[in-house]
Amino acid sequence: MTRKLRLTFAIVAAIALAGALLYTSFAGSAEARQPSQLAGAQAGTKYRLTGVVVKGSFARKGETITFRVKDRTGSASVPVTYTGQVPDPFREGREVIVTVQKTGAVFTGQPDSLITKCPSKFDDGKGGQKMEWRDADDNVVSGQ
Repeated sequence: MTRKLRLTFAIVAAIALAGALLYTSFAGSAEARQPSQLAGAQAGTKYRLTGVVVKGSFARKGETITFRVKDRTGSASVPVTYTGQVPDPFREGREVIVTVQKTGAVFTGQPDSLITKCPSKFDDGKGGQKMEWRDADDNVVSGQ
């Protein structure tokens, strides 16, 4: 093979790999939607749902958990059933992101897609949020 042919082949291969990388990066991404934006959700379509877990809505039945997710600033909420790995910081009042599919009136979470957002990482310190420290049993403790 001549030097010019090898160089051409290498450039074409690099462009093809870069194109494949860009395609896989953007093809799987979806904008996260809040519950109020899922009013017209189609059954069988996957959505990335984001919002806050409603206090008093969490229940566990065997491997499945159920909870409601509400808008960060509004009152709209949707019921979610989820089976899969639950992150340690998951709790009521915590902001979550989960990939869901509408099944009847309920949104079914895709296994192992539940992510919790830690409020301290996203707090700019000016929002007036009171920080709490919790022990392993989720009890509020004093101190810093």
